[in-house]
Amino acid sequence: MIDFNEKKGFICDMDGVIYHGNQILPGVAEFIDWLHRENKEYLFLTNNSGYTPKELQQKLARMGLDVSEEHFYTSALATAAFLKKQDPGCSVYAIGEAGLLNALYDAGITMNDVNPDYVVVGESKSYSLDTLTKATNLVLKGAKLIGANSDLTGPIENGIMPACRALVAPIELATGKQAYFCGKPNPLMMHTGLEILGCHSAEAVMVGDRMDTDVVVGMESGMSTVLVLSGVSTRETVDTFAYRPSIILDGVGSIVDVAERQKK
Repeated sequence: MIDFNEKKGFICDMDGVIYHGNQILPGVAEFIDWLHRENKEYLFLTNNSGYTPKELQQKLARMGLDVSEEHFYTSALATAAFLKKQDPGCSVYAIGEAGLLNALYDAGITMNDVNPDYVVVGESKSYSLDTLTKATNLVLKGAKLIGANSDLTGPIENGIMPACRALVAPIELATGKQAYFCGKPNPLMMHTGLEILGCHSAEAVMVGDRMDTDVVVGMESGMSTVLVLSGVSTRETVDTFAYRPSIILDGVGSIVDVAERQKK
């Protein structure tokens, strides 16, 4: 059991935890109110590379949630930070949406579809056979392959959609090269999140809906972990993994219920 009242910081996944598509999940408003009321540090950390923090802030605002821009960190920002540290001033051929492209530009990384240092792939509505062919040939010419995250699928309102790992896989198969993934469960992203919060791992909780990304990265980073059953993983799939979360709850609203009971 986690004593939620004793914890200083909360890192929460978004897709499947806060919303599905454009539909807010039950208990989310109460959870955010509790974070503010109890003066908790918190960060919404998403593997979805498509959105900028400003777009995520506006998306939640349309759902009636008031969360300021500094509370968001994405795999796009993690990817840009990784490349800036590894190879300052490098160039990339990027397949992705505004969140990824803006993060790369802000990190001083330029676009190059002729002889880039890296091919970077994130979630993208413009993904096509043409972009796949271009990326494949650039990797064969020596560009290093980077994926924004290793999620195979993501939850949507009426099912699932292929995510970044599924989009990178054809390039890996065609080239024989393995991609490096910057988002969860890469611990680099979690360490940055803890730095943003100003928390030690023992003071923080990771809240997510996936055993294979959220729970494992929280556990390996030394954090307490909450698996919520509002997204991908189920009670049945938990048993297929060699590790377990600290606690399993129906949704983030249950964190508030547990915290209130612990106070009594």
